[in-house]
Amino acid sequence: MDRNQAIGFGLIALLLLAYSFFFAGTDEQATTPQATEQVANVEQAPLTTTAPDDSLAQAKRAATLGSFATAATGQATTTTLENQNIRVTLTSKGGQVEEVLLKNYKTYQGEPLVLFDKESNKTDVAFTTKDGKVIKLSDLYFTASEVKKGTDKDVSTQVITFRADVGNGQYIEQTYTLYDETFQVGYALHFEGLQSQLSGKNLTFTWTDRIKQLERDIKQNRAKTTLNYATVEDGYDHLSISEEKETLDLNEPVKWVANKQNFFTAGIIADEAFAGAKLQSETNPADTTIVKTLATQALIPADDVLKGGAEFMYYFGPNDYKILKNIGDNFEKNLDLGWGIFAWVNKWLIIPAFDFLENYIGNYGIIIILLVLYIKTLLFPLTYKSFYSMAKMKVLKPEIDAIKERNDGDMQKTQMETMKLYNEMGVNPLSGCIPMLLQIPILFAMFNFFPNSIELRQEPFLWATDLSTYDVFAKLPFTIPFYGDHVSMFTLLMTASTILYTWSNNQMNAQMQGAMKFYSYLMPVIFMFVLNSFPAGLSFYYFVSNMVTFGQQAIIRRFVDEGKVRAKLEDNKEKRKDKKKTGGPSFTERMQEAMRLAAEKEQQKKNKGAKK
Repeated sequence: MDRNQAIGFGLIALLLLAYSFFFAGTDEQATTPQATEQVANVEQAPLTTTAPDDSLAQAKRAATLGSFATAATGQATTTTLENQNIRVTLTSKGGQVEEVLLKNYKTYQGEPLVLFDKESNKTDVAFTTKDGKVIKLSDLYFTASEVKKGTDKDVSTQVITFRADVGNGQYIEQTYTLYDETFQVGYALHFEGLQSQLSGKNLTFTWTDRIKQLERDIKQNRAKTTLNYATVEDGYDHLSISEEKETLDLNEPVKWVANKQNFFTAGIIADEAFAGAKLQSETNPADTTIVKTLATQALIPADDVLKGGAEFMYYFGPNDYKILKNIGDNFEKNLDLGWGIFAWVNKWLIIPAFDFLENYIGNYGIIIILLVLYIKTLLFPLTYKSFYSMAKMKVLKPEIDAIKERNDGDMQKTQMETMKLYNEMGVNPLSGCIPMLLQIPILFAMFNFFPNSIELRQEPFLWATDLSTYDVFAKLPFTIPFYGDHVSMFTLLMTASTILYTWSNNQMNAQMQGAMKFYSYLMPVIFMFVLNSFPAGLSFYYFVSNMVTFGQQAIIRRFVDEGKVRAKLEDNKEKRKDKKKTGGPSFTERMQEAMRLAAEKEQQKKNKGAKK
């Protein structure tokens, strides 16, 4: 490993560290103007399990509901809609979703994965009447229709309608549509003949979600759980992932809101738009049963409800790019693929290859190995160029050592003469680190791909029981700062392979000395601490990547003849002599001239100082 390569590795390491700590999850506090008063004043329904209403309780509630009292009494019943992916349970009390079971997934404890339940989730719609009463749909009893089967845009559907009669031909109607082979549930809200009853421009939809722990590592759960949203004008954004309480008021049209977790999302998308919203995220670190509490209050335009009915789409499902990208309105942003170019690398390079391999191979450890071979094949030209640059530096080592000895510690003169040598031989001093820097987008893309890939969730390989989280090869009886209370064997293998790779390069190139040599061994140790609690799939990928790179360089060594490299440099030297007569200055010549001018200015300053 020459100095240019070391600089390249050092820059990559620093950027990876910065990315893992700062860019993997932003922590900005967003502030916008206060939303409308109706959003602020609607009280979130408490999440408590209540006993069935008795006749006295129903009578008391009816007395407070005015003209809606006729719908205040009844018997709560449940109805189930079910397809290949989810089972949705609806209750006639309020006509609301009561439970959503994801049929093809389990919790980390192997239990059925219930993404929405009445103990930890509550949705409701509230509106104000002309006489100032606040009516909640959860206060009303609805009559459920039979489940009707049909088609919508060539997709099989199951439809159920809940109706609460108010009298005189007036009613509130809620319709749910479950689409076949999807994770989507259509929702329509319509008020018939109630124009004279409602006050204000908006109804308020509320959703409180006390997110339960679905994955083994609650710390990782919290770091990946937040409330995402998209406005009509600015598109996707999110609350911070910090554990501090955060409230955001949006006084603008909102397209969707989503309670996003590691691998699953529960969200609602408006067919038109919500008029505004108030979002809140709160964490109680002392509570190990609840990851976070996410609360949404969104304004539904009253005109939409009164005229043709307001339409929405619920999503209860996995953060799978293949599924989310078909929903539209940037809803695929609920899968964190990284920022900017890193997201594009994942979308167009990593995910298609991973999906292709997944179609033919069931073992995800093997898929990761093949993914490494695919990436390394694409990057092979850069690897070859980097190694060839290192070979050039090695054959120039005798001249460089002579320059150092001749200038006896004068770094400025040494650098100038070294640049002159590079220029004469046609060597670009940056050619060693540039190929390493060009690989950064792929390295960063992997930092987002593996921690968020639901395909790896609960998939075992060797001693790892779940490639989507860290492998516990040994549990420590104590916690090591910045390391944790466990030993990840894949992280140790990655560290050992990186040290082996570094040692091999250092043996080949004696230019690596002193502090530079020390730091080349220090960086793998730092990454051992950083990646010990990262997914086993990521550490395994880097381990295999190191070993493949090691093998590639061993093969390249057999085909790179240092004698031919030297002859090529001598040939470059003769050609550049001829080119100087006709051509302009090269890159290294410009660098050399800049260093010469800097040296002259420094000498002038010293001379002025001596005269004084």
